[in-house]
Amino acid sequence: MIEIVPREQPSRLLTSGIPILAAVAALALAAIPLAFAGAPIIEAYGQMFTGVFGSLFSFTEMLTRATPLIFTGLAAAVAFKAKLWNIGGEGQLYLGAMAAVWVGSGMIDGPPILMVPLVLLAGMIAGGLGMLGPAVLKTRFGADEVVTSLLLNFIILIFVQMMLEGPLKDPMSLGWPQSEPIIDSATLPKLIAKMRLHAGFLLAIATAIVAYVIMAMTVWGLKVRAVGENAAAARHAGIPVRRVFLSVAFASGALAGLAGVSEVAGLRGYLTADLSPGFGYTGIVVAMLAGLSPLGVVLAALYIASVFVGTDSMSRAMGVSSFLADLTVSMSLICVLLGGFFARFRIRRITRGEDA
Repeated sequence: MIEIVPREQPSRLLTSGIPILAAVAALALAAIPLAFAGAPIIEAYGQMFTGVFGSLFSFTEMLTRATPLIFTGLAAAVAFKAKLWNIGGEGQLYLGAMAAVWVGSGMIDGPPILMVPLVLLAGMIAGGLGMLGPAVLKTRFGADEVVTSLLLNFIILIFVQMMLEGPLKDPMSLGWPQSEPIIDSATLPKLIAKMRLHAGFLLAIATAIVAYVIMAMTVWGLKVRAVGENAAAARHAGIPVRRVFLSVAFASGALAGLAGVSEVAGLRGYLTADLSPGFGYTGIVVAMLAGLSPLGVVLAALYIASVFVGTDSMSRAMGVSSFLADLTVSMSLICVLLGGFFARFRIRRITRGEDA
């Protein structure tokens, strides 16, 4: 017989190495469907690597793809630290993008030094309010925030579509449901000429550093970790658990809102209903791969973005389905969850004498 027993002291090396092992294992497992597709595995992975690091253009495309993933990964990581399960990053992203378009498409006109902070602030407030609702329902009525934040994604997307067909619709779009473009003074500048990489990437890196400092070195960060470890004990110690939940919810939603701002103000220039291919949901995978570490989120986002961009390149070059990227990301999450389980528990064989 066997039994599962908790480890007395999980190895720090094992715990920190889980994300790397998960990424490697996911790429190795992805070789199985590649083989069934008839693609030479070594050549396919070589093409994937070249598709990310083979040119300045491909590399900057990977960084561009990673930018919203850093924001949504941070949104999930901050919330999950307090055991607040924010599954609504996708909807909060759209709220942030919509607020950015509303403020930045001509309602206010000013120099970039004024407009860019205003657009960022509007997106953060809108995203924060998007998560504040589920948090209030949780703290006030005990509603499950997983359900409420998840269902709110669909409500928000329908609301965005309605706004794109109404007040936000660009009269010059020839009937296409898109918003008016953001004015030049409200856009995030490009980092490299003729490339799509914009200042939102630097903002994402800076945000991750600030989030790390706040979570690791401030009283608020200590309260968040305490609530996440044991809310009842934190309440007994005098920590206002409800207030911590609400502040974490707003901060998490604000980070997801910044992802929407970066996409409309840095990349697209306007809002459409297909702005995000699922950045809010993928951010959860990023956070889990990072072990909920704000700095780890940056590395995890770069890995996920490399998988997507590299697989797209491999798909075009070798005729392999681009859905392999989604499969690899999904397997990465499964591998990191399994790795986390075996870091906390071990399987022990019981002999007949011990069982007696």
